[in-house]
Amino acid sequence: MSNQTTDRLGKKSSGVILKDVTKIFQQPDTGKDFVAVDHINLHIQDGEMVTLLGPSGCGKTTTLRMISGFEYPTSGSVMIGDRDVAKVPPNKRGISMVFQSYALFPHLNIWENIAYGLKVAKMSQSELVERTNAVVEMMQLKGFERRFPNQLSGGQQQRVALARAVVIEPSVLLFDEPLSNLDAKLRESMRDELRALQKRLGITSLYVTHDQSEAMAISDRVVIMKDGVICQEGSPTEIYEQPNSRFVANFIGKANFIEGTFRGMDGTSALVEVGGKTISIPVPGSMLDVQKDGPCCLTVRPESIQLSAKEGQLPGRVSRATYYGAKVEYEVMLGEHPIIVEVYNPQLTERFAEGDEVYMTLINRCVRVLR
Repeated sequence: MSNQTTDRLGKKSSGVILKDVTKIFQQPDTGKDFVAVDHINLHIQDGEMVTLLGPSGCGKTTTLRMISGFEYPTSGSVMIGDRDVAKVPPNKRGISMVFQSYALFPHLNIWENIAYGLKVAKMSQSELVERTNAVVEMMQLKGFERRFPNQLSGGQQQRVALARAVVIEPSVLLFDEPLSNLDAKLRESMRDELRALQKRLGITSLYVTHDQSEAMAISDRVVIMKDGVICQEGSPTEIYEQPNSRFVANFIGKANFIEGTFRGMDGTSALVEVGGKTISIPVPGSMLDVQKDGPCCLTVRPESIQLSAKEGQLPGRVSRATYYGAKVEYEVMLGEHPIIVEVYNPQLTERFAEGDEVYMTLINRCVRVLR
């Protein structure tokens, strides 16, 4: 595809701002109000890829639908560029959406599916042909133009759905769990392709998924939602390494929670007592609502714990050792509390068996102190 076409496809990209957006539904069985999205504020920068992530019912899809225009907010503003589109119909917003079900027209061939939006916009035939052919080439669909959707694989159908979305040169591209119907290996391949395409075109994009690894791999920024509110937002690195709550730590990847007592600060390090022993935590995090001499929780990822037979911060006993090739996963009992430890490159490290007495050391700068 020519650079000219690539530049043209990316030129309309603009940011999205949600200002104090709320959506309330009335439950048909009880007549009571249900707050699906509760006064959220979000700014998606021009050209940024942001993912809304959270469990079912957290409000992420409702948020996406309010940006797309399929739902109108009960209150608040939805800005695309410098326009408030909160009450503007979907076809007037300059957005495109890629659905989980692909939503291809079964009676149209691939070329006709991709060109459909341009045809509806009554574009001249010459430009319609030029732009459709350019996107066909970009999405690696050349040779498939005369086939019909049921003659393509799931991955190819997803490419067609994406091609149809970008050919109209949207200012914002929305994704509603677009890879959930693909098998695991194809899903991984497609997410890499999708991310590369989004970066090349520079289209402002919002992606909704419940798949944590997908969100981490594809996003500039991840927004964690629960019960209609935003719990935390940041880069994938920030979300994983600096969770601000037990919910976020537990939702993104695996996390161990070690109960302790906060004994105060030593400079910039937090002193936490665990099992009668005080541990210094060099970078404890924001420590919201953690009171001196009050209960707290050490949050540590399984790969951020070192095991030794001779010395360490916390004594334990191996209750399970599972070999996975690239890693060994241990369950180590800290008193009556199980701690998961993942040791990578097991060929180069000390091995332990069920029943072995060990010591655990929490890797500096990889532990957060939470309430």
